[in-house]
Amino acid sequence: MSAPTLTDETLRGLAIAERVCVRPILSRLTDTETGGTRTVLIPCGSTRETVCPSCADRARRLRMQQCREGWHATEEPTDDDEENVGEDQDEDTTDDNADDEQDRTGRRVRSTRRRDDADQLPRPPKQDGTLGRTYVAPDGKRLRPSMFLTLTMPSYGRVTSEGVPVDPSRYDYRRAALDAIHFSKLIDRFWQNLRRATGVTVQYFATVEPQRRLAPHLHAAVRGTFPRALIRQVIAATYHQVWWPPHDEPVYVGDDMPAWDEHDGGYVDPDTGRALPTWDEALDSLDADPRSEPAHVVRFGRQVDMQGVLAGTPQADYAIGYLTKYLTKSISGDIDDAGEISAARQAHIDRLADEVRWLPCSPTCPNWLRFGVQPKHARAGMAPGYCRSKTHDRDHLGLGGRRVLVSRKWTGKTLTEHRADRAAVVRTVLTDAGIEMDDHAEFSATATRADGQPRYVWSTVKPGDADAPSYLRLIAAVVRHRQRWRAQYEHAKNGAGLPGSDLSATQPTPVADAA
Repeated sequence: MSAPTLTDETLRGLAIAERVCVRPILSRLTDTETGGTRTVLIPCGSTRETVCPSCADRARRLRMQQCREGWHATEEPTDDDEENVGEDQDEDTTDDNADDEQDRTGRRVRSTRRRDDADQLPRPPKQDGTLGRTYVAPDGKRLRPSMFLTLTMPSYGRVTSEGVPVDPSRYDYRRAALDAIHFSKLIDRFWQNLRRATGVTVQYFATVEPQRRLAPHLHAAVRGTFPRALIRQVIAATYHQVWWPPHDEPVYVGDDMPAWDEHDGGYVDPDTGRALPTWDEALDSLDADPRSEPAHVVRFGRQVDMQGVLAGTPQADYAIGYLTKYLTKSISGDIDDAGEISAARQAHIDRLADEVRWLPCSPTCPNWLRFGVQPKHARAGMAPGYCRSKTHDRDHLGLGGRRVLVSRKWTGKTLTEHRADRAAVVRTVLTDAGIEMDDHAEFSATATRADGQPRYVWSTVKPGDADAPSYLRLIAAVVRHRQRWRAQYEHAKNGAGLPGSDLSATQPTPVADAA
């Protein structure tokens, strides 16, 4: 059930100021031993500022903490986390650029020979450890610097300072869309190649964000330092080949689309009734042609920024903020918060969104029907332009993968563990000052009665329920609770002489009695 909308603008503004969720979901908690009930406000957890500024800000600050903790680590983290894995796909199984969609499943393997226009990369012996080198300054101080990298995509045509094409008719929208769709694969290749070229299990915290022209680019905090010339060599030698059937021009347009044949269980030409080639048949045809070329090749652009960063410096804090600056915004959103989008920029977004909508995003994408090929695992009801992948959404403009990519040994913690760490700091400050922080452990979903049955039962509070509490009243209660808790924390912190600590990612979910 979707959360109700907070319509009272004054209360909404106050909730945002206190970083309280503005569209929480109401749930009823029933104690089966006592029969008592409570109404619990569960934060929506959105990571988009346009949906819930409070939850999005909380998620962003949690990521900032995750980035800060791992960037200049002085002890080797463990690698037993699960949530904390982004596009990390080590370790060596093939060459520097194996380019088949199924090469990890063992079903269809294309030659992994490198392209003639890509340089060979060095392959030094593997090194143990992920912490990076330590340097000794002239004054005897030991330093362990790290790096901040920014990788961009190539040009698709000249753009103005606003990021819109100077001449839209000459801007390569198709290539821009395809590069965005396959961007995650290119990033994957880069980290693989960098690890192999350095011999180090390179650790990173990276974010995918939009440039003004709407092309994706990668910001990455990298633990340790590496020769800049080697990094440039790796960037230039990194590519991803898309070995898919040709999809330059659509075979079917408008309403004249392939039809589903119930008898044969596949799609057929609407005029001739001839079955379209299946996905495997299309790939077999591609493999049988020695002159075949990849449908698309993705590469990084020439622009790259590399900076050395020391722990605890203003530069490090700035870089972390910059890394996570746009995580709460959509790719097509207003990155400058100007409030208005010009007609030229709107047209640019529309054109790129239209291109992304109709291109295939994966072997199973319904858009393959436009190009005369049955999608992998074809089924009745598929229609081009209606793929469920977020790759085609206007908010993503081709980027269907994660916006945050974190390597396995960055901190050795899950996001849940990072959130618990932040809460523990606040709890300690309050406890030391004699203030008990709200603890709702007694409402744990795992609590049981003497007979072994769950003690607590959760149910959704539906709009219009006779006993449903006032939504606005509950929000107001949460805001007051937050203000009181913040005041207690600030008083306790100042009394202990401790540095500031952000509360946005540690707020407990208050429980209000149902009226």
